[in-house]
Amino acid sequence: MADKAADDLELVRRAASDSQAFGALYERHVRRIYSYIYYRTGNHHDAEDLTARVFQRALGRVGDFRDQGVPFTAWLYRIAHNLVANWHRDQGRRPTVPLEDYAVAALPGNHPEAEALASEEHQTLLAAVRRLPADRQQLLILKFVERLSNAEVGQIMGRTEGAVKSLYHRTLTTLREEILRLQSEAGTSERPDFEA
Repeated sequence: MADKAADDLELVRRAASDSQAFGALYERHVRRIYSYIYYRTGNHHDAEDLTARVFQRALGRVGDFRDQGVPFTAWLYRIAHNLVANWHRDQGRRPTVPLEDYAVAALPGNHPEAEALASEEHQTLLAAVRRLPADRQQLLILKFVERLSNAEVGQIMGRTEGAVKSLYHRTLTTLREEILRLQSEAGTSERPDFEA
């Protein structure tokens, strides 16, 4: 990770005057930023648009980036986080779930009952996650989707590693309680199978 961060810093230094250097940064980070934004918006089209905006903003400000011990990726995630927060505000916090989330892929050998149950559990989890505050959603995406360490998450979120561990524990506890509440409202009694 240290080598990649050092490579990023060299590319950032060159990117102010070299479009190929910024192109290399884009290629290196676009998938992770898109993935992060997609999980925050739940919509491919909006995720593509916001990802493009992240890199447009980064390109316009790459000359202002200063190495203060925080990786370039953390800077990109902060830009993405701010744009997603603005997007949610502009959307009026109306939850949108893309049609493809409802489509059940019929795989050979899968029973319709199992697919329906899995889809219901998935929808309950998504609903519970989307009710969490933005910083807790961000934490879950960085930990479970991006598979970042607590130290890396801390750099992106501007928190200490210990603060990330504490927030992670509280988030999983809250998520479990929210899932149980949603299940009781729906009349199901399955317990979530994750540990805080």
